[in-house]
Amino acid sequence: MSEEENTEDVTPEETPEAAVEESPAAEETVEEIPAAEASEASAGEELVEGEVEGAEGSGEVEVEEAATEAAEAIVAREEKKPQSDLPPGADLEPLVEPEPEVELSAEELAAREAEEEERAAREAAEADRDDDAPVARPAPVALAKDSRFIATGKRKRSVARVIVLPGDGAITINDREIDEYFPRARHRTIVNSPLVATGYESNVNIKIRVHGGGISGQAGAVRHGIARALTEVDPELRAELKRRGFLTRDARAKERRKAGLKKARKRPQFSKR
Repeated sequence: MSEEENTEDVTPEETPEAAVEESPAAEETVEEIPAAEASEASAGEELVEGEVEGAEGSGEVEVEEAATEAAEAIVAREEKKPQSDLPPGADLEPLVEPEPEVELSAEELAAREAEEEERAAREAAEADRDDDAPVARPAPVALAKDSRFIATGKRKRSVARVIVLPGDGAITINDREIDEYFPRARHRTIVNSPLVATGYESNVNIKIRVHGGGISGQAGAVRHGIARALTEVDPELRAELKRRGFLTRDARAKERRKAGLKKARKRPQFSKR
Protein backbone atom coordinates (compact mmCIF):
# COMPACT_ATOMS: atom_id res chain seq x y z
CA MET A 1 0.00 0.00 0.00
CA SER A 2 2.77 2.34 0.83
CA GLU A 3 4.55 1.79 -2.44
CA GLU A 4 1.42 2.34 -4.51
CA GLU A 5 0.64 5.46 -2.63
CA ASN A 6 4.13 6.69 -3.22
CA THR A 7 3.92 5.99 -6.90
CA GLU A 8 0.53 7.53 -7.23
CA ASP A 9 1.56 10.54 -5.25
CA VAL A 10 4.85 11.08 -7.06
CA THR A 11 3.77 10.62 -10.65
CA PRO A 12 0.94 13.12 -10.76
CA GLU A 13 2.97 15.75 -8.90
CA GLU A 14 6.04 15.49 -11.19
CA THR A 15 4.17 15.71 -14.50
CA PRO A 16 2.54 19.15 -13.99
CA GLU A 17 5.74 20.67 -12.59
CA ALA A 18 7.69 19.48 -15.64
CA ALA A 19 5.07 20.86 -17.95
CA VAL A 20 5.14 24.13 -16.13
CA GLU A 21 8.95 24.27 -16.27
CA GLU A 22 8.99 23.45 -20.00
CA SER A 23 6.54 26.18 -21.04
CA PRO A 24 8.76 29.24 -20.10
CA ALA A 25 11.67 27.84 -22.07
CA ALA A 26 9.47 27.55 -25.13
CA GLU A 27 8.26 31.09 -24.66
CA GLU A 28 11.88 32.31 -24.40
CA THR A 29 12.77 30.60 -27.66
CA VAL A 30 9.72 32.12 -29.33
CA GLU A 31 10.63 35.60 -28.08
CA GLU A 32 14.33 35.35 -29.08
CA ILE A 33 13.58 34.67 -32.74
CA PRO A 34 11.70 37.94 -33.47
CA ALA A 35 14.38 39.98 -31.64
CA ALA A 36 17.10 38.60 -33.93
CA GLU A 37 15.00 39.22 -36.97
CA ALA A 38 14.34 42.80 -35.78
CA SER A 39 18.08 43.44 -35.31
CA GLU A 40 18.79 42.13 -38.82
CA ALA A 41 16.01 44.32 -40.28
CA SER A 42 17.31 47.43 -38.51
CA ALA A 43 20.84 46.72 -39.73
CA GLY A 44 19.52 46.42 -43.29
CA GLU A 45 17.61 49.67 -42.98
CA GLU A 46 20.75 51.49 -41.75
CA LEU A 47 22.71 50.19 -44.74
CA VAL A 48 19.99 51.35 -47.14
CA GLU A 49 19.82 54.77 -45.49
CA GLY A 50 23.61 55.12 -45.71
CA GLU A 51 23.51 54.28 -49.39
CA VAL A 52 20.73 56.84 -49.97
CA GLU A 53 22.58 59.51 -48.04
CA GLY A 54 25.73 58.83 -50.03
CA ALA A 55 23.77 59.12 -53.26
CA GLU A 56 22.18 62.38 -52.12
CA GLY A 57 25.57 63.81 -51.13
CA SER A 58 27.08 63.01 -54.51
CA GLY A 59 24.07 64.63 -56.24
CA GLU A 60 24.49 67.85 -54.24
CA VAL A 61 28.18 68.02 -55.15
CA GLU A 62 27.33 67.64 -58.83
CA VAL A 63 24.70 70.41 -58.58
CA GLU A 64 27.15 72.75 -56.85
CA GLU A 65 29.80 72.07 -59.50
CA ALA A 66 27.28 72.76 -62.27
CA ALA A 67 26.25 76.04 -60.57
CA THR A 68 29.85 77.20 -60.22
CA GLU A 69 30.56 76.35 -63.87
CA ALA A 70 27.49 78.33 -64.98
CA ALA A 71 28.53 81.32 -62.86
CA GLU A 72 32.04 81.24 -64.30
CA ALA A 73 30.61 81.09 -67.82
CA ILE A 74 28.40 84.16 -67.13
CA VAL A 75 31.35 86.12 -65.70
CA ALA A 76 33.50 85.24 -68.72
CA ARG A 77 30.68 86.32 -71.07
CA GLU A 78 30.31 89.65 -69.27
CA GLU A 79 34.05 90.27 -69.41
CA LYS A 80 34.08 89.66 -73.17
CA LYS A 81 31.39 92.32 -73.73
CA PRO A 82 32.76 95.79 -74.68
CA GLN A 83 32.60 98.06 -71.67
CA SER A 84 30.74 101.32 -72.30
CA ASP A 85 31.45 104.67 -70.61
CA LEU A 86 27.75 105.45 -70.47
CA PRO A 87 25.93 104.93 -67.19
CA PRO A 88 23.50 102.03 -66.97
CA GLY A 89 20.17 102.83 -68.58
CA ALA A 90 21.55 105.67 -70.74
CA ASP A 91 20.39 103.92 -73.92
CA LEU A 92 16.81 103.70 -72.71
CA GLU A 93 14.29 106.16 -74.09
CA PRO A 94 12.44 108.24 -71.50
CA LEU A 95 8.75 107.73 -71.15
CA VAL A 96 6.86 110.73 -72.46
CA GLU A 97 3.25 111.17 -71.67
CA PRO A 98 1.24 112.13 -74.73
CA GLU A 99 -0.12 115.63 -74.60
CA PRO A 100 -3.88 115.86 -74.51
CA GLU A 101 -5.32 116.80 -77.84
CA VAL A 102 -7.01 120.15 -77.91
CA GLU A 103 -9.71 120.81 -80.43
CA LEU A 104 -8.95 123.94 -82.45
CA SER A 105 -11.38 126.10 -84.30
CA ALA A 106 -11.24 126.59 -88.04
CA GLU A 107 -9.57 129.99 -87.68
CA GLU A 108 -6.85 128.60 -85.39
CA LEU A 109 -6.20 125.70 -87.77
CA ALA A 110 -5.87 128.09 -90.71
CA ALA A 111 -3.47 130.32 -88.76
CA ARG A 112 -1.33 127.33 -87.77
CA GLU A 113 -1.18 126.10 -91.36
CA ALA A 114 -0.14 129.56 -92.55
CA GLU A 115 2.64 129.71 -89.92
CA GLU A 116 3.92 126.28 -90.96
CA GLU A 117 3.97 127.32 -94.64
CA GLU A 118 5.88 130.50 -93.80
CA ARG A 119 8.38 128.56 -91.71
CA ALA A 120 8.91 126.02 -94.48
CA ALA A 121 9.46 128.78 -97.04
CA ARG A 122 11.92 130.53 -94.71
CA GLU A 123 13.89 127.34 -94.10
CA ALA A 124 14.02 126.63 -97.83
CA ALA A 125 15.33 130.13 -98.51
CA GLU A 126 18.00 129.77 -95.82
CA ALA A 127 19.04 126.40 -97.22
CA ASP A 128 19.43 127.85 -100.72
CA ARG A 129 21.59 130.67 -99.44
CA ASP A 130 25.14 129.61 -98.70
CA ASP A 131 26.25 131.54 -95.62
CA ASP A 132 29.73 130.04 -95.70
CA ALA A 133 30.52 131.67 -99.02
CA PRO A 134 32.59 134.86 -98.63
CA VAL A 135 30.63 138.05 -99.03
CA ALA A 136 31.73 140.12 -101.99
CA ARG A 137 32.99 143.33 -100.42
CA PRO A 138 32.98 146.51 -102.50
CA ALA A 139 36.31 148.15 -103.16
CA PRO A 140 37.25 150.80 -100.58
CA VAL A 141 36.15 154.26 -101.59
CA ALA A 142 38.91 156.80 -102.16
CA LEU A 143 38.33 159.65 -99.72
CA ALA A 144 38.95 163.27 -100.49
CA LYS A 145 41.78 164.96 -98.61
CA ASP A 146 39.54 167.29 -96.65
CA SER A 147 36.69 164.80 -95.98
CA ARG A 148 35.62 164.08 -92.41
CA PHE A 149 33.03 161.53 -91.27
CA ILE A 150 31.80 161.78 -87.69
CA ALA A 151 29.72 159.26 -85.74
CA THR A 152 28.91 158.42 -82.14
CA GLY A 153 29.05 154.96 -80.58
CA LYS A 154 27.69 153.79 -77.24
CA ARG A 155 28.03 150.73 -75.01
CA LYS A 156 26.93 150.45 -71.37
CA ARG A 157 27.93 153.82 -69.85
CA SER A 158 30.65 154.54 -72.40
CA VAL A 159 30.28 157.09 -75.21
CA ALA A 160 32.77 157.33 -78.09
CA ARG A 161 33.00 160.15 -80.66
CA VAL A 162 34.67 158.83 -83.83
CA ILE A 163 36.18 160.88 -86.69
CA VAL A 164 37.21 159.07 -89.88
CA LEU A 165 39.86 160.78 -92.02
CA PRO A 166 41.79 159.68 -95.13
CA GLY A 167 45.07 158.06 -94.15
CA ASP A 168 47.03 154.83 -93.78
CA GLY A 169 45.26 153.05 -90.85
CA ALA A 170 46.46 154.93 -87.73
CA ILE A 171 44.07 154.86 -84.77
CA THR A 172 44.42 157.26 -81.82
CA ILE A 173 42.21 157.11 -78.75
CA ASN A 174 42.25 160.11 -76.39
CA ASP A 175 45.53 161.23 -77.99
CA ARG A 176 47.14 157.84 -77.32
CA GLU A 177 47.99 154.96 -79.59
CA ILE A 178 45.56 152.03 -79.65
CA ASP A 179 48.21 149.61 -78.36
CA GLU A 180 48.80 151.87 -75.38
CA TYR A 181 45.15 152.58 -74.62
CA PHE A 182 43.97 148.99 -75.14
CA PRO A 183 46.87 146.75 -74.02
CA ARG A 184 44.76 143.60 -74.34
CA ALA A 185 44.59 142.01 -77.77
CA ARG A 186 40.92 141.14 -77.25
CA HIS A 187 39.91 144.80 -76.98
CA ARG A 188 42.03 145.76 -79.99
CA THR A 189 40.35 143.00 -82.02
CA ILE A 190 36.93 144.39 -81.04
CA VAL A 191 37.92 147.88 -82.16
CA ASN A 192 39.39 146.77 -85.52
CA SER A 193 36.63 144.26 -86.41
CA PRO A 194 34.48 146.73 -88.50
CA LEU A 195 37.55 147.87 -90.45
CA VAL A 196 38.70 144.32 -91.16
CA ALA A 197 35.20 143.25 -92.25
CA THR A 198 34.92 146.07 -94.78
CA GLY A 199 38.56 146.28 -95.94
CA TYR A 200 39.24 149.80 -94.63
CA GLU A 201 41.90 148.85 -92.05
CA SER A 202 44.71 150.49 -94.09
CA ASN A 203 42.80 153.23 -95.96
CA VAL A 204 41.63 155.60 -93.21
CA ASN A 205 42.90 157.24 -90.04
CA ILE A 206 40.60 157.31 -87.03
CA LYS A 207 40.58 159.73 -84.11
CA ILE A 208 38.46 158.80 -81.11
CA ARG A 209 37.40 160.55 -77.92
CA VAL A 210 35.84 158.13 -75.44
CA HIS A 211 34.74 158.56 -71.85
CA GLY A 212 32.65 156.77 -69.24
CA GLY A 213 32.36 153.17 -68.28
CA GLY A 214 35.14 150.62 -68.15
CA ILE A 215 37.69 149.35 -70.58
CA SER A 216 35.38 146.71 -72.07
CA GLY A 217 32.49 149.12 -72.47
CA GLN A 218 34.74 151.67 -74.13
CA ALA A 219 35.97 149.08 -76.64
CA GLY A 220 32.37 148.26 -77.55
CA ALA A 221 31.49 151.95 -77.88
CA VAL A 222 34.47 152.55 -80.20
CA ARG A 223 33.46 149.62 -82.41
CA HIS A 224 29.90 150.90 -82.62
CA GLY A 225 31.11 154.42 -83.55
CA ILE A 226 33.53 153.16 -86.23
CA ALA A 227 30.82 151.00 -87.82
CA ARG A 228 28.40 153.92 -87.96
CA ALA A 229 31.08 156.18 -89.43
CA LEU A 230 31.86 153.63 -92.15
CA THR A 231 28.21 153.65 -93.23
CA GLU A 232 28.64 157.39 -93.79
CA VAL A 233 31.73 156.73 -95.88
CA ASP A 234 30.04 154.06 -98.04
CA PRO A 235 26.29 153.33 -97.61
CA GLU A 236 26.74 149.95 -99.35
CA LEU A 237 28.61 148.67 -96.30
CA ARG A 238 25.50 148.89 -94.16
CA ALA A 239 24.19 145.41 -95.07
CA GLU A 240 27.45 143.66 -94.18
CA LEU A 241 27.92 145.61 -90.94
CA LYS A 242 24.31 145.04 -89.95
CA ARG A 243 24.61 141.32 -90.61
CA ARG A 244 27.60 141.10 -88.31
CA GLY A 245 25.82 143.07 -85.57
CA PHE A 246 28.22 146.02 -85.53
CA LEU A 247 25.47 148.61 -86.01
CA THR A 248 23.29 147.35 -83.17
CA ARG A 249 23.64 149.30 -79.95
CA ASP A 250 24.25 146.67 -77.26
CA ALA A 251 21.84 147.78 -74.54
CA ARG A 252 22.94 145.22 -71.97
CA ALA A 253 24.02 146.96 -68.79
CA LYS A 254 24.31 146.19 -65.10
CA GLU A 255 20.99 146.52 -63.32
CA ARG A 256 20.94 149.18 -60.63
CA ARG A 257 20.70 148.32 -56.95
CA LYS A 258 17.29 148.74 -55.31
CA ALA A 259 16.62 150.12 -51.85
CA GLY A 260 16.54 147.42 -49.18
CA LEU A 261 18.51 144.92 -51.31
CA LYS A 262 22.19 144.05 -51.28
CA LYS A 263 22.46 144.11 -55.09
CA ALA A 264 20.03 144.50 -57.96
CA ARG A 265 17.94 141.51 -56.84
CA LYS A 266 19.84 139.87 -53.98
CA ARG A 267 17.89 140.13 -50.75
CA PRO A 268 19.32 140.07 -47.22
CA GLN A 269 19.06 136.74 -45.44
CA PHE A 270 15.88 136.33 -43.42
CA SER A 271 16.39 136.01 -39.67
CA LYS A 272 13.66 134.13 -37.83
CA ARG A 273 14.81 135.33 -34.40
